[in-house]
Amino acid sequence: MQRRDFLRSGHWPTLLSAFLYFDISFMVWVLIGALGNSIAQDLGLDDAQKGLVVAIPLLGGSLLRLVLGLLTDRIGARRTGMIGLALTLVPLLLGWRFVTSMSDLLIVGLMLGVAGASFAVALPLASRWYPPEHQGLAMGIAGAGNSGTALATFFAPLLAAWVGWQGVFGLALIPVLIVLVVFSLLAKDSPNQPAPQPLKAYAIVLGKADVWWFNAFYAVTFGGFVGLASFLSIYFHDQYEISKITAGRFATLCVIAGSFLRPVGGYLADRWGGHRLLIVVYLGLAILMLALASAPPLAVATLILFIGMGLLGMGNGAVFQLVPLRFPKQIGVVTGVVGAAGGLGGFFLPTVLGSLKQATQSFAGGFLLFALAGVLAAVGIAWKAPQWARLTGRPAMGEPRSVPEHTITLPSEPEWRLPSHEPIPVGVSSRRV
Repeated sequence: MQRRDFLRSGHWPTLLSAFLYFDISFMVWVLIGALGNSIAQDLGLDDAQKGLVVAIPLLGGSLLRLVLGLLTDRIGARRTGMIGLALTLVPLLLGWRFVTSMSDLLIVGLMLGVAGASFAVALPLASRWYPPEHQGLAMGIAGAGNSGTALATFFAPLLAAWVGWQGVFGLALIPVLIVLVVFSLLAKDSPNQPAPQPLKAYAIVLGKADVWWFNAFYAVTFGGFVGLASFLSIYFHDQYEISKITAGRFATLCVIAGSFLRPVGGYLADRWGGHRLLIVVYLGLAILMLALASAPPLAVATLILFIGMGLLGMGNGAVFQLVPLRFPKQIGVVTGVVGAAGGLGGFFLPTVLGSLKQATQSFAGGFLLFALAGVLAAVGIAWKAPQWARLTGRPAMGEPRSVPEHTITLPSEPEWRLPSHEPIPVGVSSRRV
């Protein structure tokens, strides 16, 4: 019955189009990382250069996410999605026919950021068709398109052995063209379009300290996920001296965990509170990265990364469970800014891993810094959660409000504690937290 209500409440062809657009775009976004071992061998890249060329598309996605978000507000998600898919063809064509040096590859990688910016189009396109009671499922289906990273890590090394890494860029044109046609035929903008946000709205939210906290939290979770997804093929190949194809398979196994556990993170955040889940995610990540820094055997490292990527995927869902609680009236603008910060975090992680590998002949330093980021993020969310609880009037972020609207709480609670759950009559002198 619930499935029938869901299908009737929205527009499933648009939801399918949003998923396909997101999926194929994420596949293209991490394509250079998936081909990193072949590219490095052909162009003679050192460790630092490997990290940089893998990270550049993530930087491009971070910068262009805001641009596509503004276009979505002004001309609609359908038109913006068609523009995004059409522009994605350009760097693929250049990568296929014209890349002969690292500088050429950096330009192509930056242009591939338009594929990573699909987040700003696909999710609004899908979500605007569905009522609040079905938003979670609709966003989960559309957001499952980040599984495109697994398509890249699995198929790209196989195809590179057959047609060369430049040829893989050419083959990638085919699914992008197919999705462009399907998208143009099936996708429709919802009749319930919000008013476009002015540019000053972004400047206003950037002036809020809590937005920067969310930026930092998402830079660790999403940045960690997409940064590792882009770099893992290189890591497995260089650290354990396995073949390019085998390295891609190990990377795919780990990426799958993060791709499919994001909706689980949103569900658990609803049940337990997003701040509690994020503390578990960040501390768990720190422990796992410390273990990874010790250069464990291949099987152990794969298990660590599988669990770690799963935690990062759940953390992505938890962050965006908290955002609308803290900024219910500015969710669109804040989501765009926080999403861009996630891509920026993804740029730094491969860059740091590659640079420290070049300097120290070990990946340990990069993983130790990532572990430190996890600890700092856990401390940050533990510190901010009580403050956000007071601002939102909730006992804890992400939990149902247990105090009735007509009651208020005693003023004797110290400032560092969460509000008391004990209601008193309205007539008693007190203040609302």
